[in-house]
Amino acid sequence: PLFQKPKPKISASRRLFLKTKLLKKAMTLLESEKQVRKDERERILSERVPSLQLSGLSLQDLQLKHFKDLRMGLLFVLGKKIQDLSQKIYELKGKMKRPNLKRVRVSADAMLGALLGAKVKESVDFKANLKTVKKEEEKKEEVTDWRKNVESMSGMEGRKKLFDAGQ
Repeated sequence: PLFQKPKPKISASRRLFLKTKLLKKAMTLLESEKQVRKDERERILSERVPSLQLSGLSLQDLQLKHFKDLRMGLLFVLGKKIQDLSQKIYELKGKMKRPNLKRVRVSADAMLGALLGAKVKESVDFKANLKTVKKEEEKKEEVTDWRKNVESMSGMEGRKKLFDAGQ
């Protein structure tokens, strides 16, 4: 082959020895970090949660005291959570800006595709869904008495019409 891998500067056994040594060191560091976290957690819990005083109290008094403590803690936690959520809502309302909308021309098929999704690929025939309305037959002029027609042609207006029609 044209390109050969260069020989490693460290032997395979030496590399394996170093890897195992690094892994052992990482394991000890990880264990010590876990222990530090555990100790820190215990310290914080002992500071925040007072120890129970059980001497000299009846079972009912203990239950009542425990219930009150739990209720107060729950109210505090819920109040804090509600306050955090309302703060987030307030921040979101301030950051949102309404974008300027632009007029966009869209064909009817494209609009249907956007509204109905990819289900409707063929164009929809709107005329098929329309109700049909029967048109009334045009009223034919009724045959009237010819004398009325003659009376309307009489006078100056009637003579003018006849004269215009003759020309």
